[in-house]
Amino acid sequence: MKLDFVQAGEIVSIHGLRGDIKVLPWTDGPEFLTAFHRVRIGGTDYKVEKCRVQKTCCLVKLEGVDNPETAQALKGKTVEIYRADVNPDLIFADELLHMAVYADGKLLGEITDVLDYPGNSVYVVTGEREYLIPAVKEFILNTDLDANRMEVKLIEGMESDAD
Repeated sequence: MKLDFVQAGEIVSIHGLRGDIKVLPWTDGPEFLTAFHRVRIGGTDYKVEKCRVQKTCCLVKLEGVDNPETAQALKGKTVEIYRADVNPDLIFADELLHMAVYADGKLLGEITDVLDYPGNSVYVVTGEREYLIPAVKEFILNTDLDANRMEVKLIEGMESDAD
């Protein structure tokens, strides 16, 4: 199901004397976070004044966070982005959890986990049996976030608990 907010990273430290925070992104790369002009941290909305990439992290200057003490209070918190600010074609792992999965019109179960591997992600589908379905176009036929439904193509060997 579509979420209102998507978890995008964690504040791991502060940077400098002006209240910049260092965010370790949980997205595909730190460049992704540079496109956003607002975030939510601990239930509070913040305007992003500046965001730049530093190695694998982002250095972010938030409006109203102007000193190291204020920035330090945010350390360890999760940075969320507004789903409305993201390309609607992008789907996040958190949105797939508990999604109903069907093959040939038959309910297989729901997605209980998304495993990240170098080549592609794998969806763990749990129902009467457990299935491991690679997240590639060949097997994922349709994903409808609004209906909380995914159509897949099964092949032999996808049942993880098969005899």
